[in-house]
Amino acid sequence: MAITSGIVLFAVIWFMTFLCVIPVRLKTQGDLGEVVPGTHAGSPEVHNLKRKAWITTAITVVLWAILASIILSGKISVRDIDGWMFNRMGPPVTAGE
Repeated sequence: MAITSGIVLFAVIWFMTFLCVIPVRLKTQGDLGEVVPGTHAGSPEVHNLKRKAWITTAITVVLWAILASIILSGKISVRDIDGWMFNRMGPPVTAGE
């Protein structure tokens, strides 16, 4: 895995995790009973985005390390995943053929 691939993998995992973490413990204006005129009752009152970004980063580092080690070790390849799910790639071609 090249540096660019590692950065892209980290970014994808980070954004997917962030979208999952955002709604956790979200307090809306409707929940608190203090709806500001002109806003929706579902608008966040307390969102803690900075804290959630740090939590997301910590989770992402762990997930990225696990996935990067699997990719770099070669224990699971794209051909393995294809064989389990789609079976479109066919048998591997060896250098002598």
